[in-house]
Amino acid sequence: MKKITIVGTGYVGLANGLLLSKKNEVLIYDIDDKRIEMLQNNKSPIADDYISNYLSNESINFKATSNNNNAYENAEIIIIAAPTSYDPDTNYFDTSILEEIIQDIININPKALMVIKSTLPIGFTSSIKKKLNHENIIFSPEFLREGKGLYDSLYPSRIVIGERSERATKLSSLFTKSAIKKDVKVIYTDSDEAESIKLFSNTFLAMRVAYFNELDTFAQIKGLNSKQIIEGIGYDSRVGNHYNNPSFGYGGYCLPKDTKQLLANFHGIPNNIIESIVDSNSTRKDFIANSIIIKQPKVVGIYRLIMKTGSDNFRSSAIHGIIKRIKANDIEVIIYEPGTSQKELDGSKIIQDLRAFKELSNIIVANRMSDDLNDVKDKIYTRDIFGDN
Repeated sequence: MKKITIVGTGYVGLANGLLLSKKNEVLIYDIDDKRIEMLQNNKSPIADDYISNYLSNESINFKATSNNNNAYENAEIIIIAAPTSYDPDTNYFDTSILEEIIQDIININPKALMVIKSTLPIGFTSSIKKKLNHENIIFSPEFLREGKGLYDSLYPSRIVIGERSERATKLSSLFTKSAIKKDVKVIYTDSDEAESIKLFSNTFLAMRVAYFNELDTFAQIKGLNSKQIIEGIGYDSRVGNHYNNPSFGYGGYCLPKDTKQLLANFHGIPNNIIESIVDSNSTRKDFIANSIIIKQPKVVGIYRLIMKTGSDNFRSSAIHGIIKRIKANDIEVIIYEPGTSQKELDGSKIIQDLRAFKELSNIIVANRMSDDLNDVKDKIYTRDIFGDN
């Protein structure tokens, strides 16, 4: 049993903390007192059914604190899952919060092994170790879906450790022994390669989303049936029937920023595909917005700000780009989003009454369909073909 501290109470932090809490002593730390209070009362601050169930029903050694000294001082392993937002001015992730956390840990507990789970620009781990003259830092990327973070940790596709050493082997065993899935593939790499795996993996997923979105754009313009084409392609085992449901563009916490970060790392390196993936997402939003604008609605209703079913992420949803484009054409936009207490978003009214929302909207725009909309199908604009995420 290890004393493990988790820094950050988002998808990655909570998923890792709860995964390890059955066989280790886990303390999770965050500066947000409200999130810590919820966790102390066995309530999840994010939407994830597995996380909620673990907190309420499982026997776990899991505590929460907002005191960094308490969090760091006795920990043997500190897993850092702090956010690294993409900075459009520098074209790189803003790692300032992460660097502050690392420095605080060194000041309080220099013997602790730090394991970074935050997504990083390629080369960060090796550079921060040199900058701080500190070797107790390993990067280990995560591959978790929104709303399925703990499930994906219990049944991991693979575990990547950005170091090839005895301590890396011991670290990987913490995760494999805590997982429900047996015979988990573990990959040991150098740190730059591990950082590359994370960015290239997410960019490949974004490319797949963009590919089927462009297929759908082609089908709409040509008057073809997207579903028939996609199904005909997907039954080829080399392609597969996954990540193929058209949408308003890829979004969420990872794909938009990770694709841009990878493109920034390509500076001075010949490329066509990576830049096209980033550009394609904007082109798709233009097409979707124009498809709505051409109908000349007086009021466009946006059904949900969340990216997909089971998520509570409004911040990075592709629908924001659609809203901005529609409003730029002086069309009124209203929003139905029961998951927020906000009254408006960028000047658009947020309505909690679904019946009123339906009545006020000339067109209802839904990235993903719902049974809530079955009675107004004649008003719906969606590209959700398969009824899944």
